[in-house]
Amino acid sequence: MIKLSRVVYLYKSNARDNSALVMRMKEITQTRVHYGYRRVHVMLRREGFRDNHKRVYRLYREQGWSLRQKRPKRNKAAQLRQPKKLALHINQIWSMDFVADNLFDGRKLRMLTVVDCYTRESLDIHVDQSLKGEDVVRVLNNIVAARGKPMTIKTDNGSEFISKVMDKWAYERGVELDFSRPGKPTDNAMVESFNGRLRQECLNEHWFMSLQDARNKIEAWRGFYNEERPHSALDWQTPKEFALKNGSKPCLQNNKEPDLLTSEW
Repeated sequence: MIKLSRVVYLYKSNARDNSALVMRMKEITQTRVHYGYRRVHVMLRREGFRDNHKRVYRLYREQGWSLRQKRPKRNKAAQLRQPKKLALHINQIWSMDFVADNLFDGRKLRMLTVVDCYTRESLDIHVDQSLKGEDVVRVLNNIVAARGKPMTIKTDNGSEFISKVMDKWAYERGVELDFSRPGKPTDNAMVESFNGRLRQECLNEHWFMSLQDARNKIEAWRGFYNEERPHSALDWQTPKEFALKNGSKPCLQNNKEPDLLTSEW
């Protein structure tokens, strides 16, 4: 004979049904496989779910979706060799770099990525099979025509960025080129971080059947990144939301300028 309280025997749980919440969390984590519970929680709040982050975290752990990412230990004695410029308004500092990938048949792809360091917006991802200094200038002219010139552009020491045509473009527009120190990718950490997200969430998730297919898929991801993906550094706003709230006084006007690429050197 088991002695059991009648209250315990007759108790019926009043816990809320979490099936709809778990189902939606599953859909998000299956679509965006690198999202942690905090970004999942932000997405849920946008869709009308009122559950707090603790409930989302508990269900996230129960379902076994937790990300396991090892991070290197930081050297606490390390100091910056020189002060880094911080972007305080739109168009103050842009960062750009190249990313390489392949089509399904092994043919090479190159991407020029340009990011505004203040709003974290992806200004363009230009995709082609080969890119030269002239292509970099052409992409920058298109961006400048739409939103104005930057004060500074941070780049590495790639041949396309130190070319005469790029130097001429920057000189004629009064744009400073801030080159990273050799072997120091952290000098241009903003675009390096963006390139990591691009590779993790887009390039590694797709087969590119042709150059046009790659352009379409990468541009679709760029639109998602700017307009839907919450960004932790922007208080979980999207880059577009942050730009609209903080971009009422851009540092330069969006005056379209002639393309000087074809003029004589």
